[in-house]
Amino acid sequence: MTKKSLLLLLILYVASTAISFGGFSLMNKAAAPSDSQAQIDQSGSDSDQSAAGKLLTLQPSEAKDQVCPLNGQLFTNTEKTAWEKKRPLVVMIENTPDARPQSGLTNADVVFEAMAEGGITRFAALFYCNSQVNDVALAPIRSARQYYWEIASGFNYPLYAHVGGANTPGPADVLSHIGDAGWNGQNDLNQFSVGFPTFLRDYNRIPGRVVATEHTMVTSTEKLWTYAAQKRGWTNLSPTKTVAGKKVVGTDWKAGYIPWQFQDTVAAAGQVKTISFAFWDGFDQYAVKWDYDTAKNSYKRSEGGEAHTDLNNSQQIEVKNAVVLFAEEKGPIDTEKHMLYTLSGATGEALVFQNGAAIKANWVKKEREVNFVFTDDKGKAFKFVRGPIWISVVGKKTSITY
Repeated sequence: MTKKSLLLLLILYVASTAISFGGFSLMNKAAAPSDSQAQIDQSGSDSDQSAAGKLLTLQPSEAKDQVCPLNGQLFTNTEKTAWEKKRPLVVMIENTPDARPQSGLTNADVVFEAMAEGGITRFAALFYCNSQVNDVALAPIRSARQYYWEIASGFNYPLYAHVGGANTPGPADVLSHIGDAGWNGQNDLNQFSVGFPTFLRDYNRIPGRVVATEHTMVTSTEKLWTYAAQKRGWTNLSPTKTVAGKKVVGTDWKAGYIPWQFQDTVAAAGQVKTISFAFWDGFDQYAVKWDYDTAKNSYKRSEGGEAHTDLNNSQQIEVKNAVVLFAEEKGPIDTEKHMLYTLSGATGEALVFQNGAAIKANWVKKEREVNFVFTDDKGKAFKFVRGPIWISVVGKKTSITY
């Protein structure tokens, strides 16, 4: 073969390789990824998670007189008009040291905190009212657990966002239980089935820090609400169905939902300045501390000895109600060290910190699809202070210092 022939073959090979690579690149951009493809770094498409998109412009003169059904906080009618077209999001956000600071927690209306496994806690954060002005970046998203799903179920088929979940056969097998309940392909937004671009991996989420892949999954409130509406037909209404040849419009998520009761901020009613506790002894990185700010009548959160901040805005997490909910704790119950908390069909005690005071309360959750009901020591409905509520689920014997 002559040198000219070899040169011609080389040119043809390089050209065909370039064309093939370009074709596959275009296909990869156009096609929805498989479950395995969803694990690939796609951060270049949406890497600035802190620059949330503006959704609403509020007029300074507009009154804040609309009650959020989740935590009683007051918002404008403009914000209410926006949230009434949607349904609550319950998002699994991890809490390992490599995950901190998380993105989005300062926008959560309610947060439930419990142990995921082996002393490591995780959050089920609810987003609804306080997420309408801006698109809120949420990260890092992690897997579901049985008791988090039971908590989510109390909010009338919310959108439940997570990355997979416990699937060891047995009582902790939440993925099977979600499927058995008919949530798959409906209001359950499992990243394994949703994929890119609603979920993506951003390895540069925290500048200057390299973390393992499991700490990199990000999404946003609007991405989740948009996907649910456009791909699944879930808005504030459940999807329209055809029954006996007739279209039946879905029901609003608030139908049958009984909100908690609320009170306006009052002068400090007690002298409890600091609350602290650990979920498990020896796991100080997950130990919680709340410091009461008398001037703002709110509680500022620290964990592992450091202020707990939000990457989106560098603000320390601050709530109006810090709740400790005592429940029966079981586990680890299997080889994967999964935990269980007895919540559905159960009752128990709680400590509510509000207005500078520590108040004993009781809780009941009659069944999975019913929310917690809190009562005071006289059996009357407990009233939370309007604003963010943080509920830490702990074992019955957990010691609380205040």
